[in-house]
Amino acid sequence: MADTVVGLTEVTKNAETKTGSSGRPASSYGAGLQNQPQTHDPSKPAVKRQIVCFSFYKVMPEWRRLPAEERAVHKAEFAAVLAKWNKPGEFLSMTYSTIGTRGDVDMCVWSIGYGVDELNQMRSELMRTPLGGYLNSPHNFLAMTKRSQYQIDRPDESEGEGRGAIRPGGQKYIFIYPFWKTRAWYLLAATERKRLMDEHIRIGLMYPRVKLNTTYSFGIDDQEFVVAFETNFPEDFLDLVQQLRETEISMYTLQDTPIFSCVRVPAVEMLDRLG
Repeated sequence: MADTVVGLTEVTKNAETKTGSSGRPASSYGAGLQNQPQTHDPSKPAVKRQIVCFSFYKVMPEWRRLPAEERAVHKAEFAAVLAKWNKPGEFLSMTYSTIGTRGDVDMCVWSIGYGVDELNQMRSELMRTPLGGYLNSPHNFLAMTKRSQYQIDRPDESEGEGRGAIRPGGQKYIFIYPFWKTRAWYLLAATERKRLMDEHIRIGLMYPRVKLNTTYSFGIDDQEFVVAFETNFPEDFLDLVQQLRETEISMYTLQDTPIFSCVRVPAVEMLDRLG
């Protein structure tokens, strides 16, 4: 518990200021072995999993035709709700603009907390604002954190006991998509899945400036996973994905679209970019 709370506290302090160009190591590549129980070291406190949600919004054209003064009030009230719900150690939201990168959405709110009810309340307050009346949400992905079953050959704070916590970096860009494996993947022997994942991990570690956050959606949303790649270097992510297409494990990908290319900006700037 302490480990996860510290993680959110640190992220809150650095959320809008950390924009270094060095990037961070990739934390986890691919899907865990779902039939293996998660072990826990009794000498350490139990890991409290986090609830993760990526909400994408599209503003209606009618909103942009409102007077500028009225739009400014709408944006201020929406930003105030986001600020109210940024609670160190409890609930955190990052904001992204998708204008120019997607035609069906204009912005993204990525929230991390510890309860579905809190997430529900927060999103309800957002939609009750004047701007909320002009928003559609074509895509919304719900997931949870979970320890990876694969050993990454690089020390990283998000592995081991701390894998119940997700720690977003300060990178400028994030690439998000839902992910499904084929049923044939889950019927493979654990040793075979590990063999295939070893190649996948090896390639991922060739791109240390790309940080991957893997979250799990089994039974709580339509997709099986949600993956979010943070980086300051979009070209690295493009090359990584292209190289992963050539791996043997790619045959077991059922679906990995839609893909959202997002630009991280403070909430006020995200809203100003709407118009």
